[in-house]
Amino acid sequence: MSFVEIIDDSNILEFETKNMLVELLGIAADYENINKSKTEFSLSIVDIEQIHKINKEYRGIDRPTDVISFALNDDVEDELEIIGGEQDNYIGDIIICFEIAKEQAKEYEHSLERELGFLAVHGFLHLLGYDHATKEDEIEMFTKQKEILEKYGLTR
Repeated sequence: MSFVEIIDDSNILEFETKNMLVELLGIAADYENINKSKTEFSLSIVDIEQIHKINKEYRGIDRPTDVISFALNDDVEDELEIIGGEQDNYIGDIIICFEIAKEQAKEYEHSLERELGFLAVHGFLHLLGYDHATKEDEIEMFTKQKEILEKYGLTR
């Protein structure tokens, strides 16, 4: 198994786009010195109804969003500790809404591939513990995103 599993139950993405996301996330992992042979996570592509439901259920926000990350390594109060497991380091799940990504690509006047890549890298960095709650954290995270996307060639 690849270090990232693309889950696209509705077959929304073309084969080339899935490959691009895997390659891009490989570059992101290399950028962050992540051992890809010992790290696994999933990237799901969902529709607007699914992301709305997930956002409401897990974040208490009653609206759709573009990307949600569920990091398994986060310390959350009252969360059950999972001990054992077959994978060395399953770090979590990224969920991207295809329709919102498509709308945002049009709004920002760049390609759908660039928007999907941005959202995937953004979600991946969240899995690694990066956040944008403060201005300093936002600058750090968005600088990394920009550098990773440029390294792959996905520019605005």
